[in-house]
Amino acid sequence: MYPPPPPAPHRDFVSVTLSAGRTYDGSKSRRRRSCWRKWKQLSRLQRNVILFLLTFLMLCGLLSYASVADQWRAGNGRSAEERKRRPADPPVLPAPRKAEDLPGLLPQKPQRHFRRGPPNLQIRAPGKGSEDRRQDDTKWRDEAVGDARREGSTRRTVVSWRGAVIEPQPGTELPSRKAEAPPRPSSQAPRIQNQAASPNERQRAVIDAFLHAWAGYRKFAWGHDELKPVSRSFSEWFGLGLTLIDALDTMWILGLKKEFEEARKWVSKKLRFQKDVDVNLFESTIRILGGLLSAYHLSGDDLFLKKAEDFGNRLMPAFQTPSKIPYSDVNIGTGAAHPPRWTSDSTVAEVTSIQLEFRELSRLTGNKKFQEAAEEVTRRVHSLPGKKDGLVPMFIDTHSGRFTHPGVFTLGARADSYYEYLLKQWVQGGKQEPQLLEDYLEAIEGIRRHLLRRSEPGKLAFVGELAHGRFSAKMDHLVCFLPGTLALGAHHGLPADHMELARALMDTCYQMNRQMETGLSPEIVHFNLYPQNDRKDVQVKPADRHNLLRPETVESLFYLHRLTGDPKYQDWGWEILQSFNAYTRVPSGGYSSISNVQDPLNPQPRDKMESFFLGETLKYLYLLFSDDPSLLSLDAYVFNTEAHPLPIWAPPDGA
Repeated sequence: MYPPPPPAPHRDFVSVTLSAGRTYDGSKSRRRRSCWRKWKQLSRLQRNVILFLLTFLMLCGLLSYASVADQWRAGNGRSAEERKRRPADPPVLPAPRKAEDLPGLLPQKPQRHFRRGPPNLQIRAPGKGSEDRRQDDTKWRDEAVGDARREGSTRRTVVSWRGAVIEPQPGTELPSRKAEAPPRPSSQAPRIQNQAASPNERQRAVIDAFLHAWAGYRKFAWGHDELKPVSRSFSEWFGLGLTLIDALDTMWILGLKKEFEEARKWVSKKLRFQKDVDVNLFESTIRILGGLLSAYHLSGDDLFLKKAEDFGNRLMPAFQTPSKIPYSDVNIGTGAAHPPRWTSDSTVAEVTSIQLEFRELSRLTGNKKFQEAAEEVTRRVHSLPGKKDGLVPMFIDTHSGRFTHPGVFTLGARADSYYEYLLKQWVQGGKQEPQLLEDYLEAIEGIRRHLLRRSEPGKLAFVGELAHGRFSAKMDHLVCFLPGTLALGAHHGLPADHMELARALMDTCYQMNRQMETGLSPEIVHFNLYPQNDRKDVQVKPADRHNLLRPETVESLFYLHRLTGDPKYQDWGWEILQSFNAYTRVPSGGYSSISNVQDPLNPQPRDKMESFFLGETLKYLYLLFSDDPSLLSLDAYVFNTEAHPLPIWAPPDGA
């Protein structure tokens, strides 16, 4: 009998055999058991981490699906009638012509893509073919709306065209609204001729300057904010194509069809506001929002209004402050708003020079939140203590809503466009807001009483600054907006002595250019107040000798010529254009700011072309050289502080 076998030795390990090839029998069940065995071999911490990651990925997938589904439903849930609906009478300009056609005597027939406006706004002679044209317009509108929808914006607000206070096309039905309809554009706005006159010699010179500047931007800075023409590169401020958007309406006015179409394509395909970037509320409002609204009014293209509404919504968080005075900066991607890094205040000019654009956006969309936010700022500033006969300090606290740094008054940087927008809001609203007019008239009297002086020996009228009761004979080039604003007020029925003051200040602004060796004004001048034979009226400090291609002088020249007919203002503008060509034009494309307007041999280019050179300076020069008062009539349009024309609203019925 055999003895029992010895007990098996105790083993405290697990033997695992790994195969480099297939499993023993290749079955799925064996692979599942192998995976399960490996899963059990993991520690509890490792298993928990893997389960957490899987759960997180599933949640992200569900949220992404829900977002895409909502956008799809929003884009496809609109009725065919609603998709076709357009405001019936935004004022429009003639369709632009190709640049190569400009020297010709006859303007070219506009292509359908650049329709001059909604069908019932076309100023057409009745006759055969009107039905065909109406069908073409409808087809163009459907194509434009289709292009806009394909952009797939991440944030979208349905536009109610009733906001434009225009009756719908026959056969369409507007959604019911309880809110009172906003005002409509002035009936004078469509008084623009179907065919623009061929540009004269000086206007062609402006077109040549624009094309040269645009060529540099297109080649070296396309889609970026600003051109650096000397280094043939670009600079970014907001990363939103500032120069391109600022120049849209200028291209339309100058008749540059090819360039406008290319820029529109970029806006359609490339302009996206969903990005983590801070923008300045004021600068982005006047340049981007104003530029898009103006391009919409002049071209009738829905794409620009859609983009404007999206951008306006992204600016609204700036108004979420304790005082309702907006922060200076807002992140258009995250909605976070904040004051600038160097102060906790906003500047008065910035918070009071956004009203034209936000009011017009509300009128077009029917959404009153834009207008209400901007006008609340106007109301609060109106009631603040700390003014001096209508003059306002430069800074305002966003928490308390009160002026800071009191006792300092200027019409230059940080305060200038406050006064401009008092008048222009009154004009925009059809002269129905007396409080705006009262504030403006009081401010003009305050300027006369405290800031207006005359220089020696030439007796040039100028507007200085006041700091705690002490007068300074310092005047920014920015103040040269004032002659044009005064002339505009006189045109709209304000006292005739406003026009007299406008003429006197216009002479001074011209001399600020004329007395420089390059014929271009410095950024800041100081005037001589004491009679001395060896001194000129205009003095310039070394730190102030730069010229940034600013528009203010030619802006006021445009108003003075348009409203007086005096040809000398055109001659003065022609001199300035020649100086720009002589000292700021870069051969490879573009124009550059310069550092020394007193040295014609070495003006020292600063390698930057500001977006307002195309958006304002060249636009005002082109309009200045026009002898057609119906081209953007001042009875139909009001220009924002970035030279973007917006329609004047018609007064209420019975007013």
